[in-house]
Parts: sequence; structure tokens; C-alpha cells
Amino acid sequence: MSEDDVDRIVSAWRRERPELDVTPLEILSRVSRLARRLDLARGAAFSEHGLDSWEFDVLSALRRAGRPYELSPGQLVAQTLVTSGTMTNRVDRLLARGFVERHPDPRDRRGVIVRLTPAGMRTVDAALDDLLTHERELLADLPSGERDALAAQLRVLLTPFERTAADSPLRPAR
Repeated sequence: MSEDDVDRIVSAWRRERPELDVTPLEILSRVSRLARRLDLARGAAFSEHGLDSWEFDVLSALRRAGRPYELSPGQLVAQTLVTSGTMTNRVDRLLARGFVERHPDPRDRRGVIVRLTPAGMRTVDAALDDLLTHERELLADLPSGERDALAAQLRVLLTPFERTAADSPLRPAR
């Protein structure tokens, strides 16, 4: 097995701070570095469709909602993990591009709903198709059983953060 940057970082910390247990770095530093590299790769894939990552996030949340492909701004905030002010700005920008529409919420006179337009659907569907093709290629060297096991292990790590996201973005529940 070849050595990676995390192996070198862990080795240096063990040399400099031998009294510390740095084993969490062996996993979480790799997850962090992988997340950063995937963000960059996804950004490149989305840019081929004229999208920023945040645009894909909002459009895909609407697409996953199913017919009539609409959500309230609050639902979009919850799904994309941004503030309501940020979401307002994002919806405005997607509206200007013709990817979404705003409509009065029939269940709440004060509210609005955000609906995916046909142009938004075509764009997000094409971006998703290309993203999945690229990501399947990234995982091709990992056997199917190992992919399933890795997905399960990552779920175990992620679930406590998602359960306590409102309390603290830094610490999982114990």
C-alpha cells in the first residue's frame, strides 16, 4: 500500500507529539481531504453546465421533491444547510436565470413557494447525469462490497452530526 499525505502528517505529529493519540487524523484527515477534492471535482462538473455548486444544491433539492418540484424557502434552508438570508439571495439569482419561479403559498398567505422551471429541470438533470458518470469512475477501483461497507461506515460517522446539527456543528452527540 502506498503512503499518502495523511500518512506523512500523522508520522510527523507522532514524532513531534508522541504523547498524543493522533489516530483520529488517519481517518478524519482523509475524509476532510477527500471532501475538499470532491468539492473541487463536483464544481468542475457543474461548471460544464453553467452551474455553481450552490445552484446545483438548490435545484437538486427542488428536483428531489417530486411533482410539482416545489419547496418553501424554509424547506430549502433545511436541505441545503444555509441561512434564510443566503437562501433568499440564492433564489433571487436562480429566478434571474430562469431556473426557478416564486409563487404564493396556497397554505400560508404570507409565504411563498419556490418551483423548479422546465429550464431548471433540464439543467439539473443533465448536471446530475454527468456527475454520476464521473463519480462512478472515481469509485471504479473499489469493489462493490467495499463500496457498500464504506457507505455504511461513513453513515455511522455522519449520523450523530446530522442528529445534533442544530445544537452544534462541531460535535456529534455522545
